Amino acid sequence: MSAIPDYAQDLRRNLESVIGGSVLTSQQLWGTVLATAVASRSVVVLRELGPEARARLSGEAYTAAKSAAAVMAVSNVFFRTRHLLSDHAYGELRTGLRMNVLGDHRVDRVDFELWALAVSAVNGCGACLDSHERVLRAAGVGREVVQEASKVAAVMWGVGVVMEAEGVLGE
Repeated sequence: MSAIPDYAQDLRRNLESVIGGSVLTSQQLWGTVLATAVASRSVVVLRELGPEARARLSGEAYTAAKSAAAVMAVSNVFFRTRHLLSDHAYGELRTGLRMNVLGDHRVDRVDFELWALAVSAVNGCGACLDSHERVLRAAGVGREVVQEASKVAAVMWGVGVVMEAEGVLGE
């Protein structure tokens, strides 16, 4: 994204680095980019990187990455709230939220879990981060891969923040 301003040159370099030299597979990378772009809520980022993600992902993976962002938007708020409440008895109550896509997403489970983890990082839900990290580690995914998805999430969030600010400031 050449539109990233000079004051955020580290961010531009980080974006180039995570997109150009990732340890993630292409599907994992572009699904993470898309899911976290949705989570960033940045129109500019979605317009810029959404078409590239669509071109690099299968139809199923493109839909699954958006589904990961959608389901985590709900579950991150819900489980973060449960985690932050002092009364831990809320954890014993039935969730009562539909999250069928977690079991029926039509892509490799590891890929979907990485996308869910990355969106959880953007949304700041420690409970969801722990849950998805445990699933990934149990599936044999190394810490380097988990950290890479987190790096993509951090960079996408940063790009979204800067690009939205630039849109408002008009500089």
